[in-house]
Amino acid sequence: MNRVCAAAISLFFLCVTAKAYDPLKELMAEVGDKPKDESTSAFLSEHNSIQPGQTFSVALALSHPDQWHSYYKNSGGIELNPSITLKLPEGFTAGEIQWPVPHLNDPGFQFDEQNPVKSYQYSDQEAFLIIDVKAPSDAKVGTSITIQGDASWQICKKGNCKDENASFSLTLPVADKAQINTQLSEDFREARSRQGSESAMQFSFESEGNKLQLVINGAKDISNLYYIADHPMIMALAQQQSWKEEDQWRIDLKTQKENAAGIEIEPTKTLGGFLQYTEGGEKKVAVISSTAITAATQKLKKPAAEPLSLGVFMGVLTGMFFGGLLLNLMPCVFPVIGIKILGFVQQSGQDRKKIVLHGVVFALGVIVSFWALSGILFAVRGESIGWGYQLQNQWVVLALMMLMFVMALNLFGLFEMGTSATSIGGNLQSKQGMTGTFFSGVLATVVATPCSGPFLGTAIGAAIGLPATQFFIAFTVMAMGLSLPYLILSVFPELVDYLPRPGPWMETFKQGMSFLLFATAGYLLWVYGGIIDFDNLLNPIIGLTLVALGLWIYGRWSGLMFTKQTRVISTIVALIAVIGGIYYSGNIKKGLDWQPWSEVAVEQSLAEGKPVYVDFTAKWCLTCQLNKKVAYTEEVIELFNQHGIVPMKADKTKPSPQIEKALNELKRTAIPVNVLYIPGKDPIITPETLTPGYMKELIEKNVPKKDTK
Repeated sequence: MNRVCAAAISLFFLCVTAKAYDPLKELMAEVGDKPKDESTSAFLSEHNSIQPGQTFSVALALSHPDQWHSYYKNSGGIELNPSITLKLPEGFTAGEIQWPVPHLNDPGFQFDEQNPVKSYQYSDQEAFLIIDVKAPSDAKVGTSITIQGDASWQICKKGNCKDENASFSLTLPVADKAQINTQLSEDFREARSRQGSESAMQFSFESEGNKLQLVINGAKDISNLYYIADHPMIMALAQQQSWKEEDQWRIDLKTQKENAAGIEIEPTKTLGGFLQYTEGGEKKVAVISSTAITAATQKLKKPAAEPLSLGVFMGVLTGMFFGGLLLNLMPCVFPVIGIKILGFVQQSGQDRKKIVLHGVVFALGVIVSFWALSGILFAVRGESIGWGYQLQNQWVVLALMMLMFVMALNLFGLFEMGTSATSIGGNLQSKQGMTGTFFSGVLATVVATPCSGPFLGTAIGAAIGLPATQFFIAFTVMAMGLSLPYLILSVFPELVDYLPRPGPWMETFKQGMSFLLFATAGYLLWVYGGIIDFDNLLNPIIGLTLVALGLWIYGRWSGLMFTKQTRVISTIVALIAVIGGIYYSGNIKKGLDWQPWSEVAVEQSLAEGKPVYVDFTAKWCLTCQLNKKVAYTEEVIELFNQHGIVPMKADKTKPSPQIEKALNELKRTAIPVNVLYIPGKDPIITPETLTPGYMKELIEKNVPKKDTK
């Protein structure tokens, strides 16, 4: 074994497996067989000897098992890139890793329908990572120097990933004249050829708010542009929008504040990487050196939208129309349409002209609200906003959720908002219900736009980039599809004769529709929970309960059979409950930034000198939830920050043997259990019920403030 290692160390130090790394196949084979699912690694020098003052190159060469790959400096996702840490002799300095151009590969998920995400990968000989080392001018001839270090990288295959690492040592003699390693010189040359090339083009980055563009000057006849960013702040999308204005090219870049795992990404002030493009039929790659991101002197430019041909545009309109039509069957829209159908039943013996007018007004409400929403979308297109964007706003979702919930309670009979079955507009219904009908069209639009049925996703994607005229025609056609069923029943009144006559069944139908509205309110509660963080979901649940209680009080004691005093008191109490419920649902405060618990995470933080506070909790533990609402005030959260305490959550909502084991070690079986770990001290277990005063005293007495120097 010693003979084999001695023979190999002049060229490289480390081999993790026996898989050959061409052209070192024979030498690697000497090391012996290792598992086939591990990478081969070698630390190499371009020179057999070095001279004082010389800059020479070393490299980490990786060869992966079949179908496995490692990653570029920016993986494009959540995967880890290779890392190399060198331990150099005194006076020696090292540069940064010289990254080869990665290839793009689909990791199997999408940012949206039009933008599948890509990852930036290396396989086999692509992963040849060079680092330049500068020798001091006073290095002594006749001596030897040793470079030591550690490397780590991650390899993945079809969604399965594992970490690998290696330590290495490389000894080189110092001579009067450096000697090249002829066996490896070709490998280094080929590796440098995979690092892209310098270009006469000038690159800059301009930002406006959260929008970012790569600006390319000096480009001539190039096409098929694609930018590979060296920082994960730029999303690695398969498609990037690029366009040319005179001699300048621009590429729109989508930014992200957190990765797919929900981990926050620290923004960068500089960007580099590679620009892939085609010139003269040849594919080329230009290196983009680290360049500062500057604020645009004016609004960032947008590409001019090109109109579609009549044939293609008719295809888009067909998709928009049928997509809008099928939205009527979506759970969030059907209750609104179904309730309005009751209006036809009630109006079946009335003036046909009024019925037609109701249909036209409903369609007008849909079209006008579509114009409003699509107008906003047209003004901000190109930003991180899409169709249904209103449900990204916390207050819009809260208002819609409360409205759907109140409407459901009304239809179920908990209280009465009005005597007409079509009074979903409440007091908005006036002028023989026309205002209420218009409001129904608006409401149908607001709750319909987040839905995406057949035909709609592709059609909207095509319509987003159209010129103004085609853009608004497309969304008007979509609105017409949504309003068509109601419009048909009003324009052709003879169809009303096929509807059932008014009778007791209408009350049953109303109550049946209430469950669809309850389902819609539940869906919006789920959306709302995603916006406010699901840990705060208890607030809107309690808030909705208070709203229901208030409306029940109003419905129970506001009738004319009760005295005026009773009606006034019940109305006041009902208002207090409803307003309190709405306020409590929307009063969401940011809590502690809980990290996921594990024994390894606790030990690592303690080893770094950081105190750790662990909350052993569960969704079904009401005392746990009460502690979160009461104990962690803004003052307490600030103390956590000042003292550098890492908050971790051990969630046993689902069974967890690891958490049970940790609780047994603490001699606890029931939760809540909250523990403060301080480096070098015994854990401190808190009482079950927490208060801000106790938390403040716990931290100030036991945890020193972190050193901010």
